[in-house]
Amino acid sequence: MRIARLSGVASAECRGAAVAIGNFDGVHRGHRVLIARAAEEATRLGRPAGVLTFEPHPREYFAANAPAFRLTNFRAKAMSLCGTGIDVMAVAPFGRPMAEMSATEFVGEGLVRRLGVAHVVVGYDFAFGHKRAGNVAMLKAMGAERGFGVTVVEPVREGEEVFSSTRIRDALWQGAPRRAADLLGHDWEVHGRVIKGDQRGRTIGFPTANVALGGYIEPQFGVYAVRIGWDEGGTTVWHDGVANLGRRPTFNKSDVMLEVNVFDFAGDLYGRHTQVRFIDFIRAERKFDGLDALKAQIAADAAQARRVLGTNG
Repeated sequence: MRIARLSGVASAECRGAAVAIGNFDGVHRGHRVLIARAAEEATRLGRPAGVLTFEPHPREYFAANAPAFRLTNFRAKAMSLCGTGIDVMAVAPFGRPMAEMSATEFVGEGLVRRLGVAHVVVGYDFAFGHKRAGNVAMLKAMGAERGFGVTVVEPVREGEEVFSSTRIRDALWQGAPRRAADLLGHDWEVHGRVIKGDQRGRTIGFPTANVALGGYIEPQFGVYAVRIGWDEGGTTVWHDGVANLGRRPTFNKSDVMLEVNVFDFAGDLYGRHTQVRFIDFIRAERKFDGLDALKAQIAADAAQARRVLGTNG
């Protein structure tokens, strides 16, 4: 999959594509239906299949001081899209110029001049242009005028459950990673580099790989059964573990950190780029009276995580 940043007119490999348009935060099961429809249209037309997405996420521009909310950062989103059969991921920079672009300009400048789209696929509630003035009816009319097709996908659901990024965020806030995984179609994961922490874990027998959440949503604070992966010679290797996500009230910390105790591993992960998959919630974060109580609880948490993950040891 090629990644093309749309600072100007798209290169020849991107032009004339059938594209699904959206933020694709999480690349969940609903998103994958849109993407599959774009791939079908691309095959029918003999054109490349693509997605058009925006970085940063528009919400980060309009609510810059709001709490972090993203399910996927750019790297994670690109990796997830790689497995969908898409030929090109077109990335439009979202800032003031795009925020102030009219609906007509978005179509004429963005879709027609820059991308030269052959077909676009959008969700039923897609809105575009300054103050979200454009809707799917307008897009269809403009497509007919400008020579590209438009497919509108109705809500994608399982029973009464609609697949949406909002529902996934709600599940994570409630400490329900398994529910989030059902909606995503895969385990929710955080991508980030291992950074130096207080190195207190190794002194109590539970060394941790510390990963800052960055712009990711903060799920319910607490202890999780996780799997952590990193690259080894071009292949991602995975290990089971137990992680604490939160502010570490026992040590009077205020910053949020993801601390992963990797089972049966004694190597050095500092500086490594990792993927941490949240498998199940074990307990909420709480403050302990001292190190002995904390160590006993961590041992119990690790044993519970091993049971959940089926890890021997």
